[in-house]
Amino acid sequence: MPAPLPLTQLDQNARMSVSDVVFEHLRQQVLGLSLPPGTKLSEVEVAKQMGVSRQPVRDAFYRLSKLGFLVIRPQRATTVSLISREAVLQARFIRNALEVETVRVAVAALTDEDLAALRDLIEQQRAAMEKGEKTKFHELDDQFHREICTRAGLGFTWELIAENKGHMDRVRMLSLSFASRDAFDDHVKILSALESRDLDRATQAMRDHLSRILDQIDRIQDDHTELFEVARHQS
Repeated sequence: MPAPLPLTQLDQNARMSVSDVVFEHLRQQVLGLSLPPGTKLSEVEVAKQMGVSRQPVRDAFYRLSKLGFLVIRPQRATTVSLISREAVLQARFIRNALEVETVRVAVAALTDEDLAALRDLIEQQRAAMEKGEKTKFHELDDQFHREICTRAGLGFTWELIAENKGHMDRVRMLSLSFASRDAFDDHVKILSALESRDLDRATQAMRDHLSRILDQIDRIQDDHTELFEVARHQS
């Protein structure tokens, strides 16, 4: 008998629809690699473990397949998709375009209170990194970027980024064993430029930060070949 999937029963009284809750829960499990690439999923088993009917699971499977995270084949098992290098690089391109423009606005828009909040996040990241709390660091990493967007009055940009960065997230999770220090140092540089109101330095720091994945993806793919699609594409 296969090991149970890392899924939990849903709160049927949640404000979101059951389909949305199932979708979001599965999405987070896929992006966080609790459901790694290649994992086989069954509508029946997922519905049973989450305490829901098969329809919301079927809906969630379809939505995840359209985003490129599940592969649904008739009469065959549904599987978590292998990581697509092309999809990762496309997601990075979109995120870079949005966040570099966001930081341009943030340089002038952030208040002293906003900058203090970002400094606090930096210290939380430092603590998580020193304790080896990789998942916590990843969450604080996202929060740092989200706070820059929302505090600059551009919360909608984070919504767009969140919709598109999923393919990057799976690779980022694989990089946490060696790349947390680089990410932390990059965040320090971004914050320093924001505090100095230095537009050129801030935009370059953000651009450099989001380009690190271009240097890391070969190493990550070589270390985890079984999680990637076979074809390689040029960066």
